[in-house]
Amino acid sequence: MIRILYFARLRDVFACSEEALPLPVPATVAALIAILVGRGGVWADELSGNKVFRVAINQEMASLHELIPAHAEVAIFPPVTGG
Repeated sequence: MIRILYFARLRDVFACSEEALPLPVPATVAALIAILVGRGGVWADELSGNKVFRVAINQEMASLHELIPAHAEVAIFPPVTGG
């Protein structure tokens, strides 16, 4: 089981800030994203299209090929820009 946190526009579009999800271990970030995209609708629109997002595992930035450990906290969020 992992805990997924959604931030900013993703939290608003998905209408939830977090959820728990069973995930086969080992699984990569790409596998998690594929599961979420498989939900269709806004999930596919936000995570499989041209929109940019970032992922962190246990508060460390992660690439799509990284493995997600059991009981991890995975955050998915849009990139942050500043001036």
